[in-house]
Amino acid sequence: MDSSEENNVADLQSQIEEIEALSSIYGEEWCVIDEASRVFCIRISDVTQKPTWTVCLQIILPPDYPSSAPPIYQINAAWLRGPDRRNLSNSLEELENTGENILFLWVEKIREFLAEKSQSAEGPETGKTMKTEEEEHECDEDDLPDYSVLKPANQSPQLFSDASDDEELPLIKHGETITDRRSTFQPHLAPVVTPKQIQRVLNNLYENKKIASATHNIYAYRIYLEDKDSFLQDCEDDGETAAGGRLLHLLQILDVRNVLVVVSRWYGGILLGPDRFKHINNCARNILIQEGYTDTSEETSKVGGKNKRSKCKKAK
Repeated sequence: MDSSEENNVADLQSQIEEIEALSSIYGEEWCVIDEASRVFCIRISDVTQKPTWTVCLQIILPPDYPSSAPPIYQINAAWLRGPDRRNLSNSLEELENTGENILFLWVEKIREFLAEKSQSAEGPETGKTMKTEEEEHECDEDDLPDYSVLKPANQSPQLFSDASDDEELPLIKHGETITDRRSTFQPHLAPVVTPKQIQRVLNNLYENKKIASATHNIYAYRIYLEDKDSFLQDCEDDGETAAGGRLLHLLQILDVRNVLVVVSRWYGGILLGPDRFKHINNCARNILIQEGYTDTSEETSKVGGKNKRSKCKKAK
């Protein structure tokens, strides 16, 4: 066994021990997305009871972590934008120290950041909206796509962190709105080929005060990795439980690629029930047709089939 193989074995053992410790410390907040690809996620809040500020830290552990490479991370929180996101990302990167395990330090740094936010502000705008529909309706297991599709493609090169200023901002298109019982839905679309472009698009959208004030900004993306013949894909519910998964499922059955679709919803105070999911997907489908990613006949043939839906795995 050469030195590089020895290092890989030592790194894997170190990762296993670190993951076991974190799982023990954080319990149900810790989630294994894809153990084989070393993809994990942890939900972090400012306090343990009735949290005001919450983020999801998604991480990929490279084969040479911790000996010579840091973890690859993505911070998911719709309210975390602009200077706050940059400051938090910088504080995490300052903790990077080659050869040392840093996940616990990252989690506690984020928790410290959230605690400071809770003391200095009322709460995120997305948390101050009126009661949302997922609080009124339980998940119908027979009506959801297979959530196993939501894990990143094996050996995906990276998740996006804070986007660099020199990353090109793709052209963002905005679709027609759908209004039903005072709730309004609007789609946004951008062609993307890198994870950092996704973050640039999201940051740009959140700079629009109307979009930033939406009750939910649900999104899904698919990027085709030609050299690996696989997809980097993921989604975000932004508080509208299961909506992101349904949106990604739509992108998959339409077989679109290299695209990010965001659907903003402004809740009008009247519960829509399952119709809200229909409007979200119809918005997305309309803008995909409008921008030439699919056509009506192709879309009908793909969506019209009676495919059996897999049951969702409820988070414990």
